[in-house]
Amino acid sequence: MNDLIAAARDAQDRAHVPYSEYRVGAALETAGGAVFTGCNLENANYSNSLHAEEVAVAEAVKNGHREFSRLAVSSDRRDGVTPCGMCRQTLAEFCDDDLAVICDEGGDDVTEYTLGELLPNTISEETLE
Repeated sequence: MNDLIAAARDAQDRAHVPYSEYRVGAALETAGGAVFTGCNLENANYSNSLHAEEVAVAEAVKNGHREFSRLAVSSDRRDGVTPCGMCRQTLAEFCDDDLAVICDEGGDDVTEYTLGELLPNTISEETLE
């Protein structure tokens, strides 16, 4: 787990956060072991801001990956940040309920959830039919 947390921590260093000053990094591991990272990118109108998890998913999908095993999320405050509701729904579009979501508590401490725990009864292609 430490390698994925380290990648998320590294990604947060590149965040653009002039308004909140709250840096977030995410590292998404594919089923094949490749890791794609993202950081939050704020915009003055806030609604155009990008979240770290979204950026990591976009980078992975852009590179042809559609199967994922783990996601690590870290903030510069090491506060155990979890993906927000919007990011959880984005993850649900590409990941199964058993995706491991590893949240950085600082040092070597983490809390691990599954995506299904964080977003039960998600909106999916099946619910739209």
